[in-house]
Amino acid sequence: MCGVLGIVGKSSVSTSLYDGLTVLQHRGQDAAGILTCDENDFVNLRKDNGLVKDVFFTRHMQRLTGNVGIAHCRYPTAGSSSPAEAQPFYVNSPFGIALAHNGNLTNANRLRARIFKDDLRHVNTTSDSEILLNVFAHEIYNSLGSDTYTLTHEHIFSAVEGVFKRCRGGYAVVSYIMGIGIVAFRDKNGIRPLIYGYRDTDQGREYMVASESVALDSQGFTVLADVKPGEAIILPLDGDIETHQCVDDASYAPCIFEQVYLARPDSMIDGISVYRTRMRMGEKLAKKIAREWADHDIDVVIPIPDTSRTSALEMSQVLGVRYREGFIKNRYIGRTFIMPGQEQRKKSVRQKLNAIELEFRDKNVMLVDDSIVRGTTSKQIVQMARDAGAKNVYFASAAPPVRYPNVYGIDMPAASELIANNRTVEQIQEAIGADRLFYQDLNDLIDAASEGNPQITTFDTSCFSQKYITGDVDEQYFADLETARSDGAKREQEFKPSELRDVSQISN
Repeated sequence: MCGVLGIVGKSSVSTSLYDGLTVLQHRGQDAAGILTCDENDFVNLRKDNGLVKDVFFTRHMQRLTGNVGIAHCRYPTAGSSSPAEAQPFYVNSPFGIALAHNGNLTNANRLRARIFKDDLRHVNTTSDSEILLNVFAHEIYNSLGSDTYTLTHEHIFSAVEGVFKRCRGGYAVVSYIMGIGIVAFRDKNGIRPLIYGYRDTDQGREYMVASESVALDSQGFTVLADVKPGEAIILPLDGDIETHQCVDDASYAPCIFEQVYLARPDSMIDGISVYRTRMRMGEKLAKKIAREWADHDIDVVIPIPDTSRTSALEMSQVLGVRYREGFIKNRYIGRTFIMPGQEQRKKSVRQKLNAIELEFRDKNVMLVDDSIVRGTTSKQIVQMARDAGAKNVYFASAAPPVRYPNVYGIDMPAASELIANNRTVEQIQEAIGADRLFYQDLNDLIDAASEGNPQITTFDTSCFSQKYITGDVDEQYFADLETARSDGAKREQEFKPSELRDVSQISN
């Protein structure tokens, strides 16, 4: 999961890019980067590990000059966590191209070998985003043919068609091409989100493309549309937006985990309100509890902040049970399920949440979370509720059991580290120490999302169902994933010093 952003403006865009990244910070807390281009065709780049507020200082912002730029916030789903792998990436051939990417290429290893052997291009990092950039650059070169000096929109759309033929997986891409503007495209299943819009200024109309609608809202942009699956759009330096459908067999299958956890509740994704979806998730889960436990003795419903609040509130109303805030969250601790190492996650839970004893003492408490991934957080929170004096601690997950890794851009761990993998609900309940455990049914989750946009009936539910929409995920892929994503593997990928963090100016 990452956040991408691009703006074609009529004045300096660096501040809007920075502000947009802060709104998308929930999508990536590992690294951040901004690239701009000025009127002299100098590309200005700043990127490093850390939160947006920690990467960019006044001296960096002053160097990020220009009316066009792209930005990225990241956590690593493939490759290492080196600062050199922060995005955007840049190549100067042909024309000068920069790229920021949200997602994961499932055929990255095969592409890497071909890039070196057949395309005669060099990749400097382990990031699949750099692979994607080089594939795109090579396809642009091929689309030009003998006319190596004049790049048209037709050449670019042809190049994106070539990218779609070669790249598998889930990806939402924002790219800058020197002299053209911003090019954005989305994989043929629309797994990862991408949306664009405009704002009118005294100098003229400006355009933005971003991972979520909240980035546009925060900067005063009006949403035009979501980038469709298999579609490419060009936000030109001058003129109007152009769109092109690059794939014949494109169809919607967006990642349903965006609705469960990843996206901000105030976002609209593919016409679906994330907030309303989470309300419906709470309603459907409450109805399941009422069916299976009609004589329940729940005294209070308490959410595990923040993502589950919407579902928990709706659940309390449907069940006719009081809703209370029982945990106070330290907002300066990152998302725990993406942290490497069990001990670090255990420590982070205690740093992240503190229980209000008055809401737990001598009560039968229903805790509600958006999902259960490793189970480490859930087990710690159940124990915190008991330590605060709860008589019985029940647990409800607004999502179904997460049994399989996500391979399309969410850093879910190896299958062996998922608590629901090869376990029954009863075994999971025992493992986290709850007195009762309820999971959302997958069909109810799909219904909760599709009610927001009835035209979308298929979602990527692979982490729940093991149905990988791209059709190219096999046992060998999972074996490689186990090697790359286990806690042991991540401990071996410690940061190494890099001199590639800040390139003040890159001339074409």
